[in-house]
Amino acid sequence: MNNSKHASYFFTGIGGIGMSALAQMLAASGNTVAGSDREESPVTQMLEEKGVRVCIGQTADNLPETFDVLVYSDAVPEDNPERAAAAARGIPQLSYFQLLGRVSAGKKTVAIAGTHGKTTTTGMLAKILKEAGADASAIIGSIVQDFGSNYLPGSSDIFVVEACEYRDHLLELSPQILVITNLEWDHTDYFPTLAALQKTFRTAMERVPKNGLIITDPNNQNIQPLLKGISAQVVDYMQEPAYELRMPGGFNKANARAAAAAARAVMPDIPEHVIADALAQFHGTWRRFQYKGTMGSGVDVYDDYAHHPTAIFETLRALRKKNEKEGKSGRIIAAFHPHLYSRTHDLLDGFARAFGDADEVVIAPIYAAREEDDGSVSSELLAERIRAEGVSARAAGSLEDVEHFLRGIAKAGDTIITMGAGDIYKVADALVKE
Repeated sequence: MNNSKHASYFFTGIGGIGMSALAQMLAASGNTVAGSDREESPVTQMLEEKGVRVCIGQTADNLPETFDVLVYSDAVPEDNPERAAAAARGIPQLSYFQLLGRVSAGKKTVAIAGTHGKTTTTGMLAKILKEAGADASAIIGSIVQDFGSNYLPGSSDIFVVEACEYRDHLLELSPQILVITNLEWDHTDYFPTLAALQKTFRTAMERVPKNGLIITDPNNQNIQPLLKGISAQVVDYMQEPAYELRMPGGFNKANARAAAAAARAVMPDIPEHVIADALAQFHGTWRRFQYKGTMGSGVDVYDDYAHHPTAIFETLRALRKKNEKEGKSGRIIAAFHPHLYSRTHDLLDGFARAFGDADEVVIAPIYAAREEDDGSVSSELLAERIRAEGVSARAAGSLEDVEHFLRGIAKAGDTIITMGAGDIYKVADALVKE
């Protein structure tokens, strides 16, 4: 592998949110970067606008004649045509997280981890540091409206990165500051129990140096037992004030507190007004309680990435409170795209109870991603369980059926919110494109 500044990289799965940010970072550093993805998306369009060549469709012909490293996302198997061709040519291959670990080595790394709020917290922290003149670089798990990108360029050694615990990817990083927003059982296809997930976070905590910081809520019942005997100093982000935000919801107040505490850790002398102003001006990120527009019939449409029961519950509660505060009496109609058979099966009871603040729910077919259907769970079963909790719910056979149902049921004054980690955002886009 060529470790020089001006190496040549090809990203297989470059449309992935982390992959695309790292591609931008390497390109901004003078490297040659290109890549491919299975389909066009807002992310691939953004990359093209930034001068990064993206091939739609994945074949061996996409590979440059000469290049140094092929970078692949978790979703790309070894028998992918591009990976197989690179292997045949003897080209080194690194996963996104392996390369991210190498890129972050030697930097003052601030890693934001946790089950919920990672993306928003990372975006908020990047916004604060930008306004404070820290010249930090940041990789964020969604497109931040304030930057128009999921990557914030910077020339200092401060590196802010959203860290994912799935498959222990968090352990590829060596942060001086580790932010843990909260902790619940998730990624059930990899972590068979909450205890298994906690073990990964405990290992990550142990790796923070003695002169480093762990910023978290030490009273969180799933985090508290992990802090015993940790050598790094623990900072309680809940001691931060409740900042004024554009974004609704108590969970975003907590995200802001975590971001503020992390900003103080990076810049101890940062003025309070800089933190407060940056958070007050933060516009949010793509697919996080994002207002998409209004249908011709007068129905407001939102979209959110929520794909865990707690995230769904909190998002719908925040939307209900927002509508009540604004005097809106119409129904809340939620369209949910379950992500993974394993998560839907293992957290089924939580999903069934999560939609209490919705008046109508439609469930799209489960987004399989990397899994096979074993027949143990379905969108029909989830809809049945939601109805048993007293909320009107039905399953749809496709995303097209979801859109058709929403158009048929929504009336002026109602609010639609699409939710999930799959392609459900396309339904929201279609509804407001009239």
